[in-house]
Amino acid sequence: MTSALAADAARYPRTYRPRHLGIALVALLLLAVSGQRVGVDRALTMITGAVLEPAGLGPASPVADALGRGIWQLWPLQIETREDVTRIPDFDADALPPLAHLETDPAGAKTGPAPTTVLVQPLGYIGHVSLKMLETLEIALWGTLVAVILGLPLALLAAHNTMPLQSLRRVARGMIAVLRAVPELISALFLVMAFGFGPIPGVLALGLHAAGFLGKFYADDMEASDPTPQKALLAIGGARLAVWRVAVLPQVMPQFIAYTLYILDRNVRMATVIGLVGAGGIGQELRGRFDMYQFGHVGTILLATLIVVGLIDVLSNRMRKLAGL
Repeated sequence: MTSALAADAARYPRTYRPRHLGIALVALLLLAVSGQRVGVDRALTMITGAVLEPAGLGPASPVADALGRGIWQLWPLQIETREDVTRIPDFDADALPPLAHLETDPAGAKTGPAPTTVLVQPLGYIGHVSLKMLETLEIALWGTLVAVILGLPLALLAAHNTMPLQSLRRVARGMIAVLRAVPELISALFLVMAFGFGPIPGVLALGLHAAGFLGKFYADDMEASDPTPQKALLAIGGARLAVWRVAVLPQVMPQFIAYTLYILDRNVRMATVIGLVGAGGIGQELRGRFDMYQFGHVGTILLATLIVVGLIDVLSNRMRKLAGL
């Protein structure tokens, strides 16, 4: 019986050893010290209070009160636009936009001899948000295209089975690491300084950062591909680019498509974030409305963003299924 147990122990080595326990204890100690430094214990206390207050199980929570006030300020959603006709260039009262009408704003009498006439478009702000959201999607799409254009050549230079020179591989890997290390928000800040407000900094910020990710993903997958067909083609004198096209690309194409769709999906979300620093799209509109305390507009923008992100998720999943991923 003892020999059988010894044989089983030899056949199935222990997964955890005393040194693993020591490493775990050190990691927990470091987490405890770090958590206290960044206020994790205080955050847990505040979150617990915010959860218990609505159920009547705890005292008033400043977190719950602040969140409640912020959420209620988003309603009612702003869907119409009102614009003074004197500020509209070449305004023609006989050629109003669809569904639009004119109203007299009595508030205008406070600053002038007569009330102000305003152009009211019942769905005007929805149309404005839709155009900004379309710009956000275009920024994400072009950012992904820039990432592919930059990331694929870097991957070809970084993979050992497509670039035999180690010095060039190191340079390419270094460039990929630098692109990944700079967040989109930081690069967008500097690009806005260089190019001004608008979609151009957004496209470049998303493209440069995502190129680092795609370059790494593409290169790692190419290096992990089956070397047998590559060696066979090289043995008969095939050029490295031809070997990549014939023996490597068919193996890694499904992963390339999956990574690219993931980056596109991510860029849609990040295009909203970098818009907060002036890089175009719906994020720039969100920042402007928030700074002016127009929370009804903010609520409309947030709802539109949630709807578009959900639709992008559905579309991305269908594209993956069509691609067999």
